[in-house]
Amino acid sequence: MSQAVGNTALAYARVWHVVDAKQRVLGRLATNVATTLMGKHKPIYDPAADCGDYVVVINAKDILVSGKKAEQKLYRHHTMYPGGLKEINFKDLQVKDSTEPIRKAISGMLPKNRLRQVRLDRLKIFEGSEHPYEANIIKQHGVEQQ
Repeated sequence: MSQAVGNTALAYARVWHVVDAKQRVLGRLATNVATTLMGKHKPIYDPAADCGDYVVVINAKDILVSGKKAEQKLYRHHTMYPGGLKEINFKDLQVKDSTEPIRKAISGMLPKNRLRQVRLDRLKIFEGSEHPYEANIIKQHGVEQQ
């Protein structure tokens, strides 16, 4: 008798995970979330197949970084105009949009291929603890049960 799961709909079913980012270090949180978005935690993982799950990150405004990264870590982008290189540090970006540092960290940890944006679309990040996906959540990581 074979133990193989195979390419069944049940094997590729997407599970919703909720992750509490309160007092968690950005890089360690991002690696775990990226792994879940890719589906590497499943026995059917294939780099060319999109078998990852949905991830809801809550309390994004309470994320931590170690050392002096809050003042020294820079995010750069170019406006495509001459002299258009823009820089913003972690602390200022978190004040402007507290979900963006988490999204950028997770995006940088995903493979740079056609599946990257599809996987990022399954990532939902919220500043506070309220989110509209309560009915979908199956697994909770770092969240106290009420």
